Amino acid sequence: MINPLAQLAPSGHWHQLATRVLEGHRLGGDEALAVLQAPDEELLELLSAAYQVRRHYFGNKVQLYFLINAKSGLCPEDCHYCSQSRLSQAPVAQYPLLDEATLLDGARAAWQRGAKTYCIVISGRGPSEQELQAIEQVVPKIKQRLPLKICACLGLLDFHQARRLKACGVDRVNHNLNTSRSFYQQICTTHTYEDRLATLQAVKAAGLEICCGGIVGMGEQPQQVVEMALELQALQAHSIPVNFLHPVPGTPLENCWKLNPRYCLKVLCMFRLTNPRSEIRIAGGRELHLRSLQPLGLFAANSIFVGDYLTTRGQPPEEDLAMIRDLGFEVECIPSDEPSSQPNPPAPSPTDPS
Repeated sequence: MINPLAQLAPSGHWHQLATRVLEGHRLGGDEALAVLQAPDEELLELLSAAYQVRRHYFGNKVQLYFLINAKSGLCPEDCHYCSQSRLSQAPVAQYPLLDEATLLDGARAAWQRGAKTYCIVISGRGPSEQELQAIEQVVPKIKQRLPLKICACLGLLDFHQARRLKACGVDRVNHNLNTSRSFYQQICTTHTYEDRLATLQAVKAAGLEICCGGIVGMGEQPQQVVEMALELQALQAHSIPVNFLHPVPGTPLENCWKLNPRYCLKVLCMFRLTNPRSEIRIAGGRELHLRSLQPLGLFAANSIFVGDYLTTRGQPPEEDLAMIRDLGFEVECIPSDEPSSQPNPPAPSPTDPS
């Protein structure tokens, strides 16, 4: 394949591309694919170019997110990557929506860890009326007590449900595309790619911010990762969580393992250059796949989860904070008295030991 950037000087061409992005250029498919296919010997220059864009829009700040698995398992969908799906035989905890006191405790844990956003996530195709009402009741109480942004991940939504979330104080909704349109049928058959797009359009119409990303490493081709990034570019997603598949035993993708740290860094650079103004978050799988190269990811991304994920463990929060300090970066504080940087135990949210 001819490198679409070949006409640029061999030295410094990634910085030239970053400069063009800052001048308003939008990457096309060939340019984005060239990022993923960059030779390993150009990786440091590529990271430097991604950092040029990241620094312009976000400085050296890192936003922290805290996630609570508010309802686990019991999902009728067949998403092949998910340990909570109906196809999964993974031994995950199964429980209904956590009570209000536990959700409030989770918000307190988020604040104590320095997180700016508290993510409430439930399994299932979409929220029941009872679950939606519970979210409507707890979010105003969180907002009264703590200066947190609230992100809700509740599955498929219509406009009226999204409008209710907006009215009760939810700031943004997470609903990931997960992969490209062309690969979607390979990972899920119980709902469609168009169903997910419809939810995102409803969220946008209701005046909520869009948090939308995907999972890399499910057997897709690099071109399909690019397709997803360009779809997010068109959606103008406010926040893009980039997950790297954590293959959980007992799921259809348990043997899917083809990622290396250098490719993962190129993925983060590609998302930064295709979506320069969006918050790019290194999400699930960063500890597993980036390994010793984790710190380099923050030269392209500007946020991480602090604590555990849905059914897999994250690294200890104190290690995340040390990594940020060692880079010379700083946590973007919430607009109030600065929370303690000492990590407290997370809210009682059972997780799978895998």
